[in-house]
Amino acid sequence: MEKPSSRRWSSGAAVEAGGHEEKLPLRGGLDTERVLHAHAHAHPHAAEQQEAGRGRHRRSCVRAGLVLCLLTLPAVVLLLHRWRASSSPEWLFDVDLPTEDDDDDQDIKDGVFDDLSPLAQIDYDRLLGGLLIEGFDERSCRSRYQFARYHKSERIPSPYLIERLRRQEALQKKCGPGTKSYRSAAEQIRSGQSINSTTDCSYVFLIIHAGLGNRMLEITSAFLYALLTDRILLVDRYKEIADIFCEPFPGTSWLIPSDFPLSYDEFTLGSPESYGSMLQNNVISGNRYRSLASAKPPYVYLHLDGNYGFHDKLFYCEDDQQFLKGVPWLIIRTDMYFVPSLFLIPSYQEELSKLFPEKDTVFHHLGRYLFHPTDDIWYSVTKYYRTYLAKADKIVGIQIRIYEKKGILQRNGPFPHILEQILSCSQNEKLLPEIGGTYKAETAAGNNRTIAVLATSLSSWYSDEIRKRYSEHRTVDGTTVKVYQPSHEEYQKSRNRKHNMKALAEIYLLSMSDELITSGFSTFGYAAQGLAGLTPWIMYRSVNHVVPDPVCGRAMSIEPCFHQAPFYDCKAKRDTDLGKVVPYVKHCEDVSWGLKIVYRTRL
Repeated sequence: MEKPSSRRWSSGAAVEAGGHEEKLPLRGGLDTERVLHAHAHAHPHAAEQQEAGRGRHRRSCVRAGLVLCLLTLPAVVLLLHRWRASSSPEWLFDVDLPTEDDDDDQDIKDGVFDDLSPLAQIDYDRLLGGLLIEGFDERSCRSRYQFARYHKSERIPSPYLIERLRRQEALQKKCGPGTKSYRSAAEQIRSGQSINSTTDCSYVFLIIHAGLGNRMLEITSAFLYALLTDRILLVDRYKEIADIFCEPFPGTSWLIPSDFPLSYDEFTLGSPESYGSMLQNNVISGNRYRSLASAKPPYVYLHLDGNYGFHDKLFYCEDDQQFLKGVPWLIIRTDMYFVPSLFLIPSYQEELSKLFPEKDTVFHHLGRYLFHPTDDIWYSVTKYYRTYLAKADKIVGIQIRIYEKKGILQRNGPFPHILEQILSCSQNEKLLPEIGGTYKAETAAGNNRTIAVLATSLSSWYSDEIRKRYSEHRTVDGTTVKVYQPSHEEYQKSRNRKHNMKALAEIYLLSMSDELITSGFSTFGYAAQGLAGLTPWIMYRSVNHVVPDPVCGRAMSIEPCFHQAPFYDCKAKRDTDLGKVVPYVKHCEDVSWGLKIVYRTRL
């Protein structure tokens, strides 16, 4: 309730606290003069008192105005700061941003205006073959519809995949945070009671904890599992996901609400809530959860991290999938791309074949559907591309990951054998020209060709050395080679927001390459090759600081590798080589015990 004022306002008049009525000024103050004359006739000093009162009132108004300004100034400054932040994207990289020139507002690649002002008439497939839909606010997430400007894929999503994505979007909206269905499902967890009947909505909730490349692979895996099981995908809101990715689903959020009733960060290997522990301790096989007809727990934790045990891995068995169907909440913790093992579960194989007739396009299609960098990241990506890479005749991306450690600390070099491996791979495979004699200004007759090398590494030493060699020596065919590296963080900082933003920007820059060299075992490289749809050359890991022979090899497909795939035959109840079960799931080139999807029809 508002405090009573010393002055009340009525139609056409102000009533003072003392009860004397005074007309508001009208038509140049004539009515006011009449009131003053009337007061003067009643008292000889009325006019002077009236004027003095007005002076005090004006001074009070000024003081009140100043106080109001002081009180509202911080809010105004904050709003201005937010407006400037939203209107002026942040430059993320270590190199200085070049001074703007008149031509810089043109997109160098396709001759349209700068990315920050997208035009509807641009001739490119902004919906990525139907993966995306119209209707999102382009200004709130510029990368969603501009991604296709920098990526031309020959892989076309199947009509059935597009149909299922539209169905999944409707399900996400129906059952997502803030809906009656979500509140009911969350209440089931709070109650802790067993479930005796099917529920309207079931959920996959992904706990995120690994580095950025792993995050992209685990989110894609969880989303595919949600598609296969008609579940809603929700992801951990506390791992900066909202800072690096836009929301993928229309009209809803994929972030778990902050009032989610479980302390899920405490879940780990051996947690009593985990499916593996329930199996190992006979919680499922020995009591009320034994049969599909009996009651189910309201949630099950699935520990699918790289350190998971035998009973946890039974998640990939047909019988266990049948049991999990009736559990409303599946809470997954993983740091891996477990898609290949989904292709080995019999009940999913037909659906997966319809979704992905080209089986080695899972990450390519789902990654481009799910992941849209936020505006600061996208601005840095496109600005760097236009400034340094777009004018080159060819872009060669080289992703360098070093696996040397001293104690628990990562070592990034300099390691001369890694540099030798990079140069040998790129020159042997004709991705970069060989180096001739000392540098001469003149080039081979008629050769004005330029290759831009985009290097990504935590260390700048490797790109500096490559740049030095190509600047001090001419190439045998006269091609000019220019080397660029956006950042060099020295150490991985997976919990640092700015670090992750830079990392995602570099993944997208690598995905704009024409040719790609990656480091074996690296999820960072997997993400870049999958988004690009490029089959990379993989540099094999060295042993004892010796350059491996061969130094690199062409990947079998664009799919990532499942590093810690199980090797248990669920039907035969024994260990077996799961890389020889179906023709389209093979062992990885860079991880001999891992599994990856390839596009083959014969064993």
